[in-house]
Amino acid sequence: MKEWLIFATTNAIVVINAMALIVIVAGTVEAFYGVAWAVVTSADVQRNREIWARFARWLVAGLTFQLAADILGTSITDDWETIGRIAAVAVIRTFLNFFLDHDLADSERRKSSA
Repeated sequence: MKEWLIFATTNAIVVINAMALIVIVAGTVEAFYGVAWAVVTSADVQRNREIWARFARWLVAGLTFQLAADILGTSITDDWETIGRIAAVAVIRTFLNFFLDHDLADSERRKSSA
């Protein structure tokens, strides 16, 4: 039974990381084209902020998926060194996610008060 759970969890981690990859790549491509279009058309500051805010939302989603995969990874690991490494990565991703969320909320407050 334990081997089956490890197999299922390992595959789930790969799938979730693949989803995170797709989300981050899609957001990056969208942001790249948005920035390129903004440069060509000399977009205003508000449009530039919208592009970066949307990109930040993609990154938050991708980081959240990666954090889920990290949590699953800790459930099948017995080695403390590996758990420590996963925990360090999880903490970094959590802080990135927190600050991106904070910046998005701040941007939304400024937008609604303007």
